Amino acid sequence: MSIEFPELPYAIDALEPYVSSKTLDCHHGKHHKSYVDKLIPAIQGTAYEDQALETILSAAHEAGDTGVFNNAAQACNHTFLWHSMSPSGGGEPTAVLADAIIARFGDLAAFRAKFKTAALGQFGSGWVWLVRTADGLDIISTGNADTPLLYGDTPLLTLDVWEHAYYLDYQNKRDAYIDAFLSELINWEFAAQNYGADRAAA
Repeated sequence: MSIEFPELPYAIDALEPYVSSKTLDCHHGKHHKSYVDKLIPAIQGTAYEDQALETILSAAHEAGDTGVFNNAAQACNHTFLWHSMSPSGGGEPTAVLADAIIARFGDLAAFRAKFKTAALGQFGSGWVWLVRTADGLDIISTGNADTPLLYGDTPLLTLDVWEHAYYLDYQNKRDAYIDAFLSELINWEFAAQNYGADRAAA
């Protein structure tokens, strides 16, 4: 069995005061874990059993296997989310990623504004992503368990805008949660690594 529930890449209180340990205990320890706990028995004894998580979600989506897809995609999305945030996050991107953001959005302020607009505009549950497409960088939103991996895009970072991601800390103030992510938590180093890996593979 290749699927395991991953530990957080930092201490459970490392993102405070922007994301509390109470939120991470619920979000990571209950929601994320539930997706993994449902996925493991669902793939036992099937063709998915020894496949990587990204392969499982793509194959399940193509096959119309909704239950496996939803749990595999959410497990994948959440693992990506934890790395999209950092206790030493915020600040500005550097080097080639900074150049790409300026080329696509004009400046960092414009990127932040567009990202926030997308995050606020995602109706109900979903995700907002910075991705690399065939044409360059873009900001996209996906509903529920959907992921840009299905469309050939390379995710660089993501923000979860399901209510369980922020409600204990921010209640209905999704805008304050988004602002905290963009100013204090966004992991530009992780995004740059993904951008660099994608360029190397291109």
